[in-house]
Amino acid sequence: MTVLRAKRVIFPDGERPATITVHNGQISAIGPYDATAGEDLGDLVLLPGLVDTHVHVNEPGRTEWEGFATATRAAAAGGVTTIIDMPLNSIPPTVSVDALEAKRAKASGQSYVDVGFWGGAVPGNAADLPALAEAGVFGFKCFLVDSGVPEFPPLSLAGLDEALRTMQALHTMKALRAVDSLRAVDALFVVHAELPKKLHPARASRRYADFLRSRPPAAEEQAVAAVLDAAERTGARLHILHLSAATALPLLAAARDAGLRVTAETCPHYLTLHAEAIPDGATWFKCCPPIRDRANQDALWEALRAGVLDCVVSDHSPCPPALKRTDTGDFAAAWGGIASLQLGLPVMWTAAQRRGVPLADVVRWMAQRPAELVGLSRKGQIAVGYDADLVAFAPDESCTVDPETLHHRHPLTPYAGGRLSGVVHTTWLRGVPVDGTPRGCLLTREST
Repeated sequence: MTVLRAKRVIFPDGERPATITVHNGQISAIGPYDATAGEDLGDLVLLPGLVDTHVHVNEPGRTEWEGFATATRAAAAGGVTTIIDMPLNSIPPTVSVDALEAKRAKASGQSYVDVGFWGGAVPGNAADLPALAEAGVFGFKCFLVDSGVPEFPPLSLAGLDEALRTMQALHTMKALRAVDSLRAVDALFVVHAELPKKLHPARASRRYADFLRSRPPAAEEQAVAAVLDAAERTGARLHILHLSAATALPLLAAARDAGLRVTAETCPHYLTLHAEAIPDGATWFKCCPPIRDRANQDALWEALRAGVLDCVVSDHSPCPPALKRTDTGDFAAAWGGIASLQLGLPVMWTAAQRRGVPLADVVRWMAQRPAELVGLSRKGQIAVGYDADLVAFAPDESCTVDPETLHHRHPLTPYAGGRLSGVVHTTWLRGVPVDGTPRGCLLTREST
């Protein structure tokens, strides 16, 4: 049994002093702050472990980009105790049960935090989706635009409808008791929402402004509109990934008011970085959709506060430095992805403080709401019966981002050299401090 006490503990209903008792990996009791019990955390704040539902681990097949050992070690160092791995850029992508099992085999025994998996929806694999759901994936990711890797092609809007209707038909059959064995049939579809017809050719250039013009807000806005139309036609659960364009926010708000089952996320880089400050040739800032201007960023923050955006996740998408074309600084040729898994909490807290946003809100966006999104019923909160995934966080300490201290396989990040507020001191996974022994479990939707 482990007992922790802290003067500041973040609960779903706010912050207060408390004593937390852990037994068999779960929170067994929560009591008043007791100055004589267990380990005293002093001035540290006790948080629930963060849940990051948008991580590209890339193993197997592109382990030289990232891998389960390095990604999950970075996650733990940043206070993230659960990740859900995206179905690309691994080879094979997670578009069949065989591919899922290959990925699970690689993750087993080398993960420092708990790991779940998304399945992929690509042209021609609609028939594979029920078996992937049965195998325990947390839902299905698709692209409406080129993903950047040939083995994970995008769906057309007709293909998206086919995938949604396949799973919705099974959901109906389950409700009518025509199917008894299939689990998790009310699948969540998560969508990279940009429409290719609204993109402009990206020509070789070191100027960030040229890259930004190639992916205008209209590409996101019209893709979101198409996804919302699909949700209305099919009744499916749909989630918009890494929303960047604030012009799509009114569409989302109206859809939610109309009762559609739609949610949306954004990422720390959209909330803290802005186009006006990105130097020419600084390709480590490139991601898709792109980082936009300050006014757009302000609107994203307001949408988070209003509940139009549900959560904040990393979209950790690293690659070898050579693919970032740091030698030429050519944004058109560089891989698009931000490496930030270890840094999300201090990055967000630094920006939140400047905007007068309390730490409890940051925790809700980065722990509770991502867990709720994917049905992790024992993650993301400090509550009796929940897994004792906990973080001791020093919100008043600061640090300078030194790439040499990052656990990512390739620590090329736009935050290098930045001064951040907030330091993770200890991360516990099911009540045990994360150390040099990988103890992460592989999660399925059923097991949560």
